[in-house]
Amino acid sequence: MSILNETADFVKGPVVTRVMPLFYIFIIIISLPLNAVALVTFTCWIREKKPAVIYMAHLACVDLLFTLLLPLKIHYQMNASDWVFGEAMCRALTAAYYCYMYCSILLMMCMSVDRLLAIAFPIASLTWRTARKATFICTLAWLLAVAGTVPLLSMKQTFKIKDMGVTCHDALVHNNPADQLYMYLFSILSCLYYFVPLVVTLLSYSIIIYVLRTKSNQFAEPSSLSEKRKRAVIMAVAVLMVFVMCFAPTNGILLYHCLLLATGFNSGEGDSSYAAYLLAVCLGSSSVFLDPLLYYYSSSQCRQQIRSVFKRDKAKKKNNLTM
Repeated sequence: MSILNETADFVKGPVVTRVMPLFYIFIIIISLPLNAVALVTFTCWIREKKPAVIYMAHLACVDLLFTLLLPLKIHYQMNASDWVFGEAMCRALTAAYYCYMYCSILLMMCMSVDRLLAIAFPIASLTWRTARKATFICTLAWLLAVAGTVPLLSMKQTFKIKDMGVTCHDALVHNNPADQLYMYLFSILSCLYYFVPLVVTLLSYSIIIYVLRTKSNQFAEPSSLSEKRKRAVIMAVAVLMVFVMCFAPTNGILLYHCLLLATGFNSGEGDSSYAAYLLAVCLGSSSVFLDPLLYYYSSSQCRQQIRSVFKRDKAKKKNNLTM
């Protein structure tokens, strides 16, 4: 196989071999401690396991597992996109990225629906919003995310490219009918896993803001409701950032790739989206250190736990000074 000279130059250039690995290293430095602390907080420190806590614990677990695989991505790009770890490891890393993306999106959707039920139907939703049901929904999200990666695990992912080396998932051969079918299926699944949760999440937060605004006008507790509405707006903006900045580029390129397959694949057109795809994957990985913002603003238990830790630290410092 061969690719355009411009694409080969980009892959071997400083953006891919230096800037992007540095960005992945930055992600690891920020994500590992934040998500490790978040996971410990949700599983050990918070005793009352509300549905929101369970969803966030699973989201922190997803982020942490994906972060631990990023060193393979760093090595691959610093090595000018020459994969040295074999076909099986390439399939595992590729599936892990999309599994992380799908699971994150599904869990964020679940969090938004849970918050909508808690605010709009606080009494009626109590029978639905239980720890047991939240755990079942999280398990279902994991299973759906893994199922979405089956087409990738079924396709050959490593190919020898002239003047480059062995690529991992970045270049695919389209003369195999079975692989073409899998690619169609994968692209359609990606769109469903992205656009449906996006619509549900945006609708949920829109209704939440509307309900809080209506309540603040009706009841004599404008300050507390105003604070809740403020947090809801921040949550909506944060979730929208994650959906648009982190996951929209990757899914947009997959949709474009699906259209290329449907209309007749042209190697030049495929190469033109190669650089955009690499940048999209890089952006998609940044969700792992943006998610802690969601933890803080979506859970009062999380905020209380963090504040109590800071209070304990301040108390210890005061005691040390008085001794």
